[in-house]
Formats: sequence, C-alpha cells, structure tokens
Amino acid sequence: MKSLVIAEKPSVGRDIARVLGCKQGGNGYLEGKEYVVTWALGHLVELADPESYGSQWKEWKMETLPMLPERLEIQVIKKTGHQYQTVKSQMYRKDIGQIIIATDAGREGELVARWIIQKSGIKKPMKRLWISSVTDKAIRQGFSNLKDARDYQKLYEAAVARAEADWLVGLNATRALTVKHNAQLSCGRVQTPTLAIIAKREAQIKAFSPKVYYSLKMKGKGIYWSWKSPQNGNSTFSKEEIQKALEKVTNSTAVVQEVKKKQQKSYAPRLYDLTSLQQDANRMFGFSAKQTLDYMQNLYERHKVLTYPRTDSRYLTADIVETIPERLRACRSGIYASICGKLLKTSIKGNKSFVDDKKVSDHHAIIPTEQGVNLKDLDYGERKIYELVVSRFLAVLLPPCEYLQTEVTAVCEGEWFTLKGRILENPGWQEIKILQKESGILTEDEEESDGRESGLEGSAAEIMTGSIPDFSKGDKILFSDGKIIEGKTKPPLPFTEATLLAAMENPVKYMDSTDQKLKKTLGETGGLGTVATRADIIEKLFHSFMIEKRDQYIHLTSKGRQVLELAPQGLTSPELTARWEQELADIAKGKTKKKNFEAEIRTYTVDIVKDIQVSSKTYRHDNLTNKKCPQCGKLMLEVNHKNGRMLVCQDRACSYRKTLSKVTNARCPQCHKKMELVGEGEQRKFICVCGYREKLSAFEKRKKESGGGVSKKDVSRYMNKMKQEAKEPVNNAFADALAKIKL
Repeated sequence: MKSLVIAEKPSVGRDIARVLGCKQGGNGYLEGKEYVVTWALGHLVELADPESYGSQWKEWKMETLPMLPERLEIQVIKKTGHQYQTVKSQMYRKDIGQIIIATDAGREGELVARWIIQKSGIKKPMKRLWISSVTDKAIRQGFSNLKDARDYQKLYEAAVARAEADWLVGLNATRALTVKHNAQLSCGRVQTPTLAIIAKREAQIKAFSPKVYYSLKMKGKGIYWSWKSPQNGNSTFSKEEIQKALEKVTNSTAVVQEVKKKQQKSYAPRLYDLTSLQQDANRMFGFSAKQTLDYMQNLYERHKVLTYPRTDSRYLTADIVETIPERLRACRSGIYASICGKLLKTSIKGNKSFVDDKKVSDHHAIIPTEQGVNLKDLDYGERKIYELVVSRFLAVLLPPCEYLQTEVTAVCEGEWFTLKGRILENPGWQEIKILQKESGILTEDEEESDGRESGLEGSAAEIMTGSIPDFSKGDKILFSDGKIIEGKTKPPLPFTEATLLAAMENPVKYMDSTDQKLKKTLGETGGLGTVATRADIIEKLFHSFMIEKRDQYIHLTSKGRQVLELAPQGLTSPELTARWEQELADIAKGKTKKKNFEAEIRTYTVDIVKDIQVSSKTYRHDNLTNKKCPQCGKLMLEVNHKNGRMLVCQDRACSYRKTLSKVTNARCPQCHKKMELVGEGEQRKFICVCGYREKLSAFEKRKKESGGGVSKKDVSRYMNKMKQEAKEPVNNAFADALAKIKL
C-alpha cells in the first residue's frame, strides 16, 4: 500500500516528491514506489456562499438578515475545482492506505487539508508532517518523524471556529452596512479596528498643540557641554529660566564634580519573525508588507534558502543549534562571507538571547536554511530580503558590541552641565552594520519610531562618538561662549506600513477597555490578525479605498472615517479579537468546546445586524465626479488607491473601474520624487507634485540618450506588475467570499 501526501502548494509538493523519489508524472500529482504526492492551490475548499443556502439570500435585502444557517457548509472553489478532483481521486485509490497531511504547519494549513478531506468524505488513517523549512534535509527528517494527525484535531477545530466566526460576523455586518447605505461598505473584526487605530493616531496629531522648548550649550575646553535642568532633563519650556542660566555661566568657571567611566555592552536585536521583517523592509527599502511576504514566500518555496515565513516567533529551538554551522556555510556568498568564515572557526553555542524552546510555538524565527544560493538567481526584492535575514542571523551569533562610556558632570554658578563620550572597543555584532553601510544597504542607524510622543525633542544629552579630553574631579573649565537652542515639540507621525504593522501586532494602547486580562491576551496572541494575514488586511483597506497613501504615510479616506462611524461599536475595537483569540486558543488546547464559542458568535451576529438596522446614521459620497459610468450611467467616484488614482462606479452592483494614474519608480529630474504616469495611449505623460510634466515619449528619449533610467519596456513591465499584484495563485477562502460580493 502507498501513502498519499497532500502539500499546500505545487512547489512544495514537487520538492517533497523529489525527496521521496516520486518521478512518475500525473495530472496534478507525482508518484513513486511508496508515495503519491499531490497538492492544493492554497484553499481548494471554502465555506459555502450565502446564496447556496436558498433563494432568500440570493438578493441583498435587510429583511433577510442576519444570515444564520443551522450548519455552515463547505464547497469546492470553482476556479480550482479541477485540482480538488485530482486530490479526491487519489485519496479514493484502492492502493492508498493512509493520508499524510503536509500542508503548512499551522492553524490555517491544518484547515486547508482537513476541509479537502472532509469534503471528499474519505475515511482513511492520517499522519501529519510538521516542518519549518522545505530543504531536502528538513523533509527527510520530517518524514522520519511523522505525527499522528489526531494530535492536531483541536487545532483544526479552532481553525474552523475562526473561519465560521469571520463568515458570520463579517458577511452579515458587511451585507447590512452595504444594503442600509447602498454603498460598497465592509467591516470585520480585524480591518475595522485597524481603521480605528489609524483614526486615533490622526486624532492625536490633530489635537496636538506644539510647545516651544529651550536647551543650552556652553563651550568649555573646545567642547560644548549640555545644561541639565533641576528636573534632570536637558530642556525647559521656560525661556526666562534658560536665559538666566546663560547669563549666570557666561565667562564663569565650572568645576568638575564627577567623572563616571563604565564598560557597556550593546546586544544584537532579536531574530526576525514575519512582522519585524516586514517593518524593516518597509523602512529600509519601501517594500509593502504584501511585497515582503511574497518575496519571503519565493525564498522559502522556490529557492528554499529561508525557513517558513509565517512565524510569530523570534527564537530558535535547541535542536536547531547543531545545524548552525551548515547554515553558515550555505550563506557565505555576498558581503557577509568574511563574517561567516570567522564564525565557522569558533565554537557556536546557543544562548537564551536567541534559543528558547518555551518562546517558540508552531515555528521558530526566520533564518537561512542549509541550502546555498547564487545571489544572481534572486531578483532585487528577494536579494534584499535574503540579505536582511542573513544579517540578523549572523548578528545574534556575534559577540556583543563593547564600548567605554564616559560621563562628566560639572557645576557652574549653581547650574549643572554634562558631557558624554563613547569609545568603541570591540564592534562585535555591529560589524554587520559597518559592512551594510560600506555596501550602501543601510542608510539609517535606528529604526523609525512608532510615532513621536509629544514630549521634548532632543531631551537626551548629546553623546559624542570618540574620545573626549580626560577630566578629573575638581578640574576647572571656563565657559566662554554659549548658545540657546530653541525647538518645538512635535506630534506623533502618521503611520507608515511599518509602524502600522507594529500597532496591529501590539494594539493594547489603542484599546478603550481597562480589562487587564484582555490586554494580556491580546499581547500574548499577537494582536490584530496574524503574521500571515496583516499584509492582506492592509492591502484590503487600500483596495476598498478606506485608506490612502500620501508619500510613505497612511491616512484615512472619507469613506474610512464614515465606516468607523457606521460600524457597530464592538467591531471597531481590538477587544473583540482579544476575546476571540482567547477562546480559540482554549479550543486548540482542549480547554473549551467549539460549540460554545459558536453559540456566542451567533448571538453577537444578531446584535450587530440589529444595531445597523436601527441606526439613524447616513453615508455620504463626498468624492463624486461629473463623469458618468459607461456601464450603468451613474456618476463615478474619484479615489486614491495605493499606487495612484482611479474612477469607481458608486453603484455597488456595478464593478466598473478606470485607472487615472499610477505611481511609478521613475524619478523627477527636478525634485527626484516618484512621478505619476497619467493618460492613455500616446498621450501618457509623467507628472510630479513639484509641477514638473513630461510626455512618456520625451521621457523615454531623454533616458535613452542619457543611457539610464526607465525604458518603455520597464514602464510596461511595471504597469503590468501593478495590474497583477492582487492576483495570487493561492486562494484565501474569506477573501474570495468578500470578492464575490463586490467589496
């Protein structure tokens, strides 16, 4: 008898088939002496459409809501139905004795395989392959240590509970809002609280009132000393106070009170999980969260040089430590070759800073695999992401950065001043940053903060990198010259994709609730969405025109603000996700029953539909144009989307859209900002916010003559990429369900 292996995607299925010696080709499967390997295309089965339950839900009417089928059914996804039939026919073969689930190791991966098996009605023994990378070595080790599929039954039940809850709440709330206001409106337990987070940041910025602050620098022995306020800060809001201090100490003698010298260590940041990788990629290279996930998926599946991307852990398990030398040998190409060589000559040990079994759930942190890579085989984005992961992997293996920090405190006429200096003694892991700066990879030393607080700018004492003169207690310094520095407090910055991801991961400070248990749960369960879904949520908000991008910053549109006003209050807070994740985790652990959670969700669904039905609030289009839809004749809306502007028909039943402009990678020759490509055919032209305009034909001619820039082929390729960016070969059941109702 043979075993049937079900992988999640064709690329992984083919890798498994090669390792297992399955060389005989079939239509959607590969076969060998002991195994038959087949695959899904993401989800092949999904929760059934509302229309499939009867004629009452074929039309969108308020009187037929809420939609509460006695039992939620599943259906085969039509566009990949042929592959479902292939998998089903293999499961029913008489020579197949058992099924091995080899989909992604996690809650969603479990759902992919189990729904296929459930829909087919097959009853055969099942095993589970649970691996974090798809290298040949990992696959072999996984098959030598197959798990009993029954061990993952509760995980499957939690996955079903999550999917059904999103169907009931999301589709009912969306249909109720859309019908009530005759507009394409949607809401859900993750996307709506994400909008609320952006709204809170915008409210903070709007309400912010800048305050002028003052600091003082006095020159003594050729160095500027920083004034220290009685409150132990380096600034004050009182101009009178700083002016008096300046008058007192000018041409006066300061006396050194204390000289502190301390050996300090700086440790490498933790290994990457998907969210932290997406944040750095957005900050450093401008990649969207979705782009980073796509690059990671290619590096994991096709190139097999990085481990499983959809992880929320930043630690490794102890068993990985013995594989580190092999991984170092695999990533010796590129700028880090010398560091890899140096590390391979040392005795590598795992320490608690990056190895902790207790802090790894389904998957460990993202690290290089044991498989080597020719960097020329990677495209630009793939290479950037690969190098980021390699650099972080090497950083945790290097010793800490060591430096000597000196702080000198002096007093002059009752006013206190400080001077700080830092001498690097051993660069340690900072050697990575030195290489990155030399090669042009790193342009910023520090991560972009999650919005500035409304405190004082520049309140920290200035730290000089390098040696400062030797001082001893009692030394006297003449303060001959001084300067008052004036500044203004600044509001928090609007969100970028990087900082929004961070807020979604840790949304506790955006919760209105004072329930500490809920806040703790939200922190422990990873916040809003998962590492695998946050990128899609942000993309969905862009594509439904509820958020827009101005430069790199994200802002709510009028539609987004109105949806927050119209949505039931419970759906606008992260608390709902906290409660759900709390119960889903209990289902996965066997602490609570799925049916109890489902009963709560059904009651909640009734409540939110009723709230929308009785609401007296209205929705108003404030972006109407005078252009009529060529399909239905109604006036169209002009909207800003992630990569430009477009016209969209206001009628939810009409799907007409027309692109007006696309933001390109072509740079303005005057201000060097990215330009928009507008118009059609031969009339297309580039325009810039600075006012610069240039026809596409003239642009191409100029670039051709200069021997650089963007060619016509480059522009065409970029435009096609933008058109295809949302078209994935992998199905997402809930996203597809929403797509069918024209959101």
